[in-house]
Amino acid sequence: MATTIALAGKGGVGKTTIAGMVIKYLVQKQPGAILAIDADPSSNLNMVLGLDLDWTVGDIREGMLAEVQKSLLQGGAAMGTMPGGASKLEYLDYEVRTSIEEGDHFDLIAMGRPEGAGCYCAVNHNLREVVDSISRSYRWVVIDNEAGMEHLSRRTTRDVAHMLMVSDPTQRGIVATERIAKMIPDLDINVEQTHLILNRVMGEIPAPLMEKIDSMGVNFLGAVPANNDLMEFEFSGRPLVELGDESPVYQAVAAMMEQILG
Repeated sequence: MATTIALAGKGGVGKTTIAGMVIKYLVQKQPGAILAIDADPSSNLNMVLGLDLDWTVGDIREGMLAEVQKSLLQGGAAMGTMPGGASKLEYLDYEVRTSIEEGDHFDLIAMGRPEGAGCYCAVNHNLREVVDSISRSYRWVVIDNEAGMEHLSRRTTRDVAHMLMVSDPTQRGIVATERIAKMIPDLDINVEQTHLILNRVMGEIPAPLMEKIDSMGVNFLGAVPANNDLMEFEFSGRPLVELGDESPVYQAVAAMMEQILG
């Protein structure tokens, strides 16, 4: 049974970096295959993991809808079938599985661009079934979510064991994270545990920030230090999973994962 770890937070706080370090930890310390799901439309988790990205689920979804429209104009697509007789679910399942990028001990699915004009309810339901079916083949699922969480339940119906909310060390970041935390009860999925991670911290955490964190009522996992080595990786485009085990960034995230996973 897969254990799902999801990351959330406002844009620019380093969620994708933390996701990469979580995946690096799971590869090194936990048994079982890992599925990374990039649910952010910007789709750059592949760069952190050192993988190519030729197709996204968004591309597949739009391609399928284009095929349906073309077939309808030609008098086809009867009873929800695609050209060639495949059902829409079968078509999506094949295309998504084909689009998986394979890495060393981890694979990647990128959700890609958001929906355009029109009704996407049915296709999103099918996509959830496909992604959940694929997820069952993995021990770990790590979801790098978009800035908010309003679309997370459209990505998966699976329970989230650990929600990692990432913030920068600012009052604005903490307040944004608090608002995201308040969305969790409204999701159509079960979140078992919610944690807060403070990213890019220089020195000690200021007392006013700690007071705000303490008032949130979530488990504070700890702080990830600002690090020049990490910035050099970012500037060069080198995959962050290649950071050495001695990296303070990796060590901080690994220690947090030990706390919640053991």
